[in-house]
Amino acid sequence: MKILILGAGGREYSIARAILNEDQEHEIFFMPGNGATNNLGTNLDIKDYDKLADYAKENSIELTIVGPEAPLVDGVVDIFKAKDLTIFGPSKEAAQLEGSKVYMKNFLAKYNIPTAKYIETASIEDAFKFTETLTAPIVVKADGLCGGKGVIIAQSHDEAKVAISEMLSGKSFGSAGLKVIVEEFLDGYELSMFAVCDGEDYILLPAAQDHKRLLDGDEGPNTGGMGAYAPTPLVDEELYQKVRDRVIRPTLDGMKKEGAPFEGVLFIGIMVVNGEPITLEFNVRFGDPECEILMPLMTSSVSDMFLKASTNRLSEIKVEFSKQFAVGVVMASGNYPYSSSTPAEIIVDEVHHEDVKNFTHISYAGVSLEDGVLYADGGRVLVCVGLGDSIKQARDRAYLRCGQVHYAGKKIRTDIAYQAL
Repeated sequence: MKILILGAGGREYSIARAILNEDQEHEIFFMPGNGATNNLGTNLDIKDYDKLADYAKENSIELTIVGPEAPLVDGVVDIFKAKDLTIFGPSKEAAQLEGSKVYMKNFLAKYNIPTAKYIETASIEDAFKFTETLTAPIVVKADGLCGGKGVIIAQSHDEAKVAISEMLSGKSFGSAGLKVIVEEFLDGYELSMFAVCDGEDYILLPAAQDHKRLLDGDEGPNTGGMGAYAPTPLVDEELYQKVRDRVIRPTLDGMKKEGAPFEGVLFIGIMVVNGEPITLEFNVRFGDPECEILMPLMTSSVSDMFLKASTNRLSEIKVEFSKQFAVGVVMASGNYPYSSSTPAEIIVDEVHHEDVKNFTHISYAGVSLEDGVLYADGGRVLVCVGLGDSIKQARDRAYLRCGQVHYAGKKIRTDIAYQAL
């Protein structure tokens, strides 16, 4: 099958890698891809979605998979479907679940899906007034897309008011922050859950935990994610069932009523408070780095799951996962997440250790290729993934692999999966 993957990160790399590990023959194209994806397929440079759809048509692309949120919010799925192409992802209207936090919170309230107490407003006075009704810490969110960084957890009322002022003035996140959500802080533990949906049916994948903060012990600024592991032992079947009944089913039914059936990945950020799942947010694509650890755990056909979800036939398949655990450790560039870093040559040692050879791999993200040399040139450069029969074994293997990757300024957390261990 000829498959086109939109995106340039570790998420897209890991989806392609999982598809190429299947028994059947596939040919992969990336738009735009990164400096390492051309080892897996062909990188394209066609930024106009109309022209990209024409290319897919002319080259008999049988399936397109959209990785990041921006093309979805921009309506790439609608453009491809208008040309009778099979594409995995939500429509522009359905992608508002991530594209607008205000839309998402109002949707949750409308369909009685458990979420934190909140106000959505463009009024600084109303935001300040609501802030006074909450106990610190207080959560302040920009309405639009901010690359996973538009959420501030303020430790005091004053800090919350500064965040609100800077967002509403356009200083923090430009037009993405001209409407804000202020909400109560929920005290519990956070989970990433992913449901692959076809508008009617869905498949819930094993729950993962992401590490958002830059430094060990969950210190430092928020990032796009410094590592993740799955499945997490913090979820039992009862909790999965609560998420199915209280979050996923009412969301799919609600989106149908809104005239925007949800197809693609529903990424649910859950806070578990006293055993009850509360919805923090929705995203409309796989998380990164969660995708990098979920893909290698799938033992059934990855391409078939994406194809059946794109053609409303999920009920025909059973998706299966190995009994192993996966841990992914992100290696970032020196100045991440504050500013861009000078490109640095990446040197990967030859692997001699059998465990590392058989149970680890690298998913490349922020890398470029020049004259056959791979350079670290993005914020999050790559993810070292380890598999094992326990979380500890998977984690130890992932860190062994990290020790074999070298570039100037490399930055990692040393405590990924500590919640479970």
